[in-house]
Amino acid sequence: MDCDSMQMAITEEHQLTERKESGRRGRKPGRKTASEKVDIKAKLERSRQSARECRARKKLRYQYLEELVTDREKAVIALRTELERLIQWDRRLSENADVDVDQLLTDIGVLKQEQTN
Repeated sequence: MDCDSMQMAITEEHQLTERKESGRRGRKPGRKTASEKVDIKAKLERSRQSARECRARKKLRYQYLEELVTDREKAVIALRTELERLIQWDRRLSENADVDVDQLLTDIGVLKQEQTN
């Protein structure tokens, strides 16, 4: 009986290992169903579309920022030329040169030229 009981123990152990391996429920790793493959393709397409839209938004944002920088640079140039003009008038006034004050104020923009008919 000893031999029989040993053989039964080995058989039971073998059956338990088979059940453990094949008795698992759920999906087996690495196997995909047809619907999952379609889902993966749809997910990849959505990801690609999202990436395209992201790049388009990024491009628009950079264009907007470049236009903003260009406008600010133009404003800086205009202000520098005006500053240079005012510095020159200040030099003239500080030198006590004969300067037509009305003409100077008109050039600066304080006085408007009157039109004579």
